Amino acid sequence: MTVIGNDAALRDAADPLAHLRDRFHPTPGDAVYLNGGSLGRLPTATAGIVDHVVRAEWGDGLAGARTTWFDMCERMGDRVAEVALGAHPGEVVVGDCTSVNLYKLAAAVLDADPGRRAIVTDDDNFPTDQYVLAGVAAERGGTLRRLHTDPDRGLDLDLLREAVDDDVALVSLSLVSCRSGALFDIAEVQEIAHAAGALVLWDLSHAAGAVPVDLAANGADLAVGSTYKHLFAGPGAPAFLYVRRDLHTVLAQPIHGWYGHREQLAMRGDYEADPTIRRFLTGSPPILSAVAIEAGLAVIAEAGLEALRAKSVALTGYLQELLEPTGLRLASPVDPARRGAHVTYGHPRSAQLVPLLAENGVFVDYSVPDRLRLTPAPLSTRFADVATAAERIRGVLERSGL
Repeated sequence: MTVIGNDAALRDAADPLAHLRDRFHPTPGDAVYLNGGSLGRLPTATAGIVDHVVRAEWGDGLAGARTTWFDMCERMGDRVAEVALGAHPGEVVVGDCTSVNLYKLAAAVLDADPGRRAIVTDDDNFPTDQYVLAGVAAERGGTLRRLHTDPDRGLDLDLLREAVDDDVALVSLSLVSCRSGALFDIAEVQEIAHAAGALVLWDLSHAAGAVPVDLAANGADLAVGSTYKHLFAGPGAPAFLYVRRDLHTVLAQPIHGWYGHREQLAMRGDYEADPTIRRFLTGSPPILSAVAIEAGLAVIAEAGLEALRAKSVALTGYLQELLEPTGLRLASPVDPARRGAHVTYGHPRSAQLVPLLAENGVFVDYSVPDRLRLTPAPLSTRFADVATAAERIRGVLERSGL
């Protein structure tokens, strides 16, 4: 065994989360999967959970099973709140996609304060977020202020302080940058926005299940996020939406539907919003995808977010150490504690590198214009996997001449 291989083996032997790797469907052959930031691996329990709903509830229960699903959005939302978000019961629901949820909450904030017409975001925020926010502002005769962000290190909060004035209703940012992995300080951003009378809407798509978020402890206002990355719910799984309890009756979301009605089953012709978190729902949720969220949450709950985060920091730090000799340019914050669960590298021919790496059994993500995003998910990745990936990356770079 090489020195690096021996070191990785020692790290794995000391890993308190090592046994949880078996809770996930194995990768094909000897492949190393470092693309959990795009799609989390399949928990082995998922198939059984979904099969039960398909056969026992839908198959045997037929239409009568619907009554067991009417509160699915809240039940699953409470579970996400407890395990991944540090939010109170009754503050999170599951349903719709991240973009729709972002639209609902951004529109609700601007409608609640007609005297403020500006939204602040950064130009490295996920493109869909920027599209949605620009559309919400334009619909209401407002403006979207995009702050320039260092694509490798994240937004300078001094720029945010300068940008947030008494015309700003909403600051909307991704807690973990989808590209660089740069991690914001929730409390500091909240303080900046609140000092100017604005609310903050977080996109937690790359944060939920990857870093301790503690929405309640940080006094967070609003948040949305996907469940198919670090929550392992699978492709097509519905997103979540968080609204701090005191804002429930202050904000009125713009897409009225029967799931948000105060008397959902009364079939009344007029709309009256539910006073609880249900008011932010719209239509029937995708039940088969929604129940799949539970399997990943169970593994996360068993691990504990603090332990999960500690291993994540160790994995990306180890990867950073092993890749330093390759000459790849680090395109993430240098300190692993200042980023989420992924680390990004710049290479002028990264678009060609990604398929070459896949051919050699290392699956990573390409990010425009010239980035490689590597996500060693801590629940399913060993230090030995990271060492193997680093060795293969070095070999591909040497053989290809890229």
